[in-house]
Amino acid sequence: MSDPQNAGDDAWLARAVELATANVASGGGPFGAVIVRGDELVSSGQNRVTRDIDPTAHAEVVAIRAACASIGDFSLAGCTLFTSCEPCPLCVSAALWARLDRVVFAADRDDAARGGFDDRAFYELFSTPRSEWAMTVTAHPLPDGFAPFQAWLSKDDRIRY
Repeated sequence: MSDPQNAGDDAWLARAVELATANVASGGGPFGAVIVRGDELVSSGQNRVTRDIDPTAHAEVVAIRAACASIGDFSLAGCTLFTSCEPCPLCVSAALWARLDRVVFAADRDDAARGGFDDRAFYELFSTPRSEWAMTVTAHPLPDGFAPFQAWLSKDDRIRY
C-alpha cells in the first residue's frame, strides 16, 4: 500500500526537478523549488544567480520571497518547501527564518558536488574558528552600537519575528 504523503511529496519534488531542468535549458543554474500549503502550490522558484547578478537568488530563496509576497506574511508556517537539491546553508537559514514546517529535497549535497556545486566548505565553515576563515569577520564595537536594538525594544508596536 502506498503512503499518500509520499505520493504527494513525489509529485511536488518532480515539479521542483522539472523547474531545475528547465532552468538549465534557459541558461540558469540546475536548481528549482516549490512551496506548498496543504495541496496548494503557493510559489515556485528557479536559480537566478547569474540572470539577476544576485548571489542570494537561489531557487529556494526566490520561492520563499514569492511565497511571502503571495501570502502577505513573512511567516510560511504551515507550508512545505520542495526543492530539487539539498538546500545549502543559505537556503536552510532562509527556510528557518521563514518558519517553514518542512523541507523535502530530491538530490543531496553529494549529488550537487558531483554536478559541480560543492558546498561542503560552507557546511563546514561554522565549525571552524573565525580566525581561520578566508573572509575576515571581526567585531568593532561602537559606543552607540546597541542603539538600534534599544529603539526596537522601546517600540510598543513592533512586529516580532
